[in-house]
Formats: sequence, C-alpha cells, structure tokens
Amino acid sequence: MPPSSQRHGADIAFLHTAAIHIDTFDALGREIAPELKLTHVVREDLLAAAEKAGRVTPALVLKTREALLALADGGARVVVCTCSTLGAVAEAANAEAAVPVLRIDRPMADLAVLQGHRIGVAACVPATVPNTEALIAESAHAVGRDFELETFLFDDVWTAFREGRLDDYYQGIAARVAEVAGRVDVMVLAQASMAPVAVLCHNLPVPVLASPRIGFEAAARLARGGDTMRRNAR
Repeated sequence: MPPSSQRHGADIAFLHTAAIHIDTFDALGREIAPELKLTHVVREDLLAAAEKAGRVTPALVLKTREALLALADGGARVVVCTCSTLGAVAEAANAEAAVPVLRIDRPMADLAVLQGHRIGVAACVPATVPNTEALIAESAHAVGRDFELETFLFDDVWTAFREGRLDDYYQGIAARVAEVAGRVDVMVLAQASMAPVAVLCHNLPVPVLASPRIGFEAAARLARGGDTMRRNAR
C-alpha cells in the first residue's frame, strides 16, 4: 500500500482488490485525463474474504468501508472502488464521506439499461452476482425501464486469473460470451478484470460493456467538477 503521504492531493484514489487494475487505470488516466493525479491502494484480502464466505459479510463491509473512508480522508477529490463485489459498500460509504465515493460499475449499469431490454450479466466470481444483479435493477428503476436479466457464471475460468494466465482468462470468457450473446440485447461484464473481453467481443451482434473506461470517465468528470461534484454523486 502506498504511504499516506502519497495519497494526499490525489484527484482520484482507487481501491482495488487485484494489483492488475493499477496498470489498467493508469493507462486510462494517461489517455482520458492526463492532468489528473491518480493513486492506488490494493487490498486483495477483501475479495479473498468474499470468495471464502461466498458473500459480503458484515465484517467485510466494515473493513471495506474503513479502507474507502481512509482514502477519502487522505485528501482525494474522488474515491473509486473497482471491485464489483464490494460496490454496494462504496455507495453506502458515499453517504459518510466528505468527497464522492463511487463504484466503478454504476455508470456501466446506467448505460446498459438504456441500450437494451434483455440484459446479460457475465461474471466469474459467484459473490459478485447478487451485487451486479441488484445494481442493474437499481439503474433500471431509476429511469423507469423494464428489463429482463439473465446471468452467466463462468466461475471455472477464474482459476486462470488467479494463476496469472490472463490470456486464457480473457479468451475463455470471450468464448463463453459469444455462445450466449444471442440471448440478450446487451452484455455486461460484471468484473473490472474482464475488461479486455469487450475488445475480443467487438464483432458480436450485441454490445459488450466493461466498467473501467465508462467508470473512469465518470470519475474524471467528478474530479474536474470542483465543489459542485458532490451534488452529482449517487
């Protein structure tokens, strides 16, 4: 974890549960908002605890909340949780923090419900599924959209990610998504780690949405918004 002195003054502070996300979001920062200062904290133990329990436990909620509020108190203008499994905790922490605390997948869900009635959710971690399903429902209800939801769990592919075989991970998910894409109008990749799959699936007849780019763009808009940004955060 970076020392606290490095967190002060950051425009966007990220809480990750896998170190791989650092490069992803740094690259997005250089492309989309090079003027913004980014900082990262990696807490692999949080996702590991969720996987072991098969759900987000009250103890895990407390640990995640503490980590997010520490980033908010460390001087960041915006805090972003990039773990979909813990996204609901981030939005709850938003009510307590002095700066916006966002979940990376909310903007993706908001876009998905506008793009189709039949929404597919692709996930590799079982504990992520109920959180993403609830997220889609919230986004749909917020804009008065009816929707049908179908979830596709590819948990056998997760081992490849854990073992660092990322090409196998991405290709495995892409092959599965291609098999079921005809059953939905839009496919949502539930985890930020799945983002490269969207590129691999660009030839499919339905849009495949990943959270990192969409979520980063939303966080950057807030970070650039000065004192008005708090009013616009969920």
